[in-house]
Amino acid sequence: MQPPDPILRETGAPTDGPVETLDVAAAGPPAPLRRTLELLPTLDDDVVLVQYNDRAPQHLYPKLDDRGYAYETVERGDSVVTVVWREP
Repeated sequence: MQPPDPILRETGAPTDGPVETLDVAAAGPPAPLRRTLELLPTLDDDVVLVQYNDRAPQHLYPKLDDRGYAYETVERGDSVVTVVWREP
């Protein structure tokens, strides 16, 4: 298990379980959306996904809603981090 990303403390995501990271900041559309949606079903329900991107993934949000995921995006300057998890 990786140590929790400090950004998790700024979201409602669980901080006591496993974390998977996905850096798609350098990938052009639609790769970030595709890679995230391909990865999520392979993760156990207790895993929190921390996605690093170069912008807020607006097209991802409705797809996460449809699939029952909770998420929050934190933006700081050029850094955009979206945290995705399953509610218990």
